Amino acid sequence: MAAAAAANATAHSFSKVLATNLPRQNKLHYRELSARAITPRPLKRSFLGAKLFCVQPCTLTPQFVSCCNTNRRRHPLASTAISFSLPTANPERVSSVDNVPKWSGKAIKSFAMGELEARKLKYPTTGTEALIMGILIEGTNVAAKFLRANGITLFKVRDETVKLLGKADRFFFSPEHPPLTEEAQRALDWAVDEKLKSGDGGEITTAHILLGVWSEVESPGHKILSILGFNDEIAKELQSLISKPSFKDD
Repeated sequence: MAAAAAANATAHSFSKVLATNLPRQNKLHYRELSARAITPRPLKRSFLGAKLFCVQPCTLTPQFVSCCNTNRRRHPLASTAISFSLPTANPERVSSVDNVPKWSGKAIKSFAMGELEARKLKYPTTGTEALIMGILIEGTNVAAKFLRANGITLFKVRDETVKLLGKADRFFFSPEHPPLTEEAQRALDWAVDEKLKSGDGGEITTAHILLGVWSEVESPGHKILSILGFNDEIAKELQSLISKPSFKDD
């Protein structure tokens, strides 16, 4: 009896909640529908000697569905602004905004993934090692494919990062956007300067970021790449690849 009463109460409260959201002219139709569709019935078998009750699934008619849809709120689509530039320490390097080279979408995504990886490792800053991991996490860019072709993977870079920099305090919480280290900032500036020197008007890619990290000899990123087999010859090969006019960050 207690189970039957609970089932009846559930069915009544369910119908009451739905009915309050309907227009006034459709409430009468809903009451007639709910009286037929939402009724408790005993199951064929009992459990531990007590009868169990369930509520039959409600079959919604097209008229009922249409009256529910009339009361639905429509929210405007939220627009999201995406930044197409990365931090720089020398904004005066270009004479006008039109001369500023654009970062590729994959380079921006790789930078964001690098910030996220620094937060996951609970580091207070985003260093050159995080830039490399961001490139490999994005995975579809030229630099990531080039690194994997030379045996450098995300797991290897992450392991060497922990060995070199150590594990962070488990109770430390990184900021939402860990600030760049001086080496990481210089690596990004190197990428911008290198693109300005080329004068081809293309985008700054992940390959430029990777070479910028390699240019910082004392940085953790450079040391990790050296441990994993990256050298000047491989860097020259990548440099010749990005110097082609048709080069894209694919």
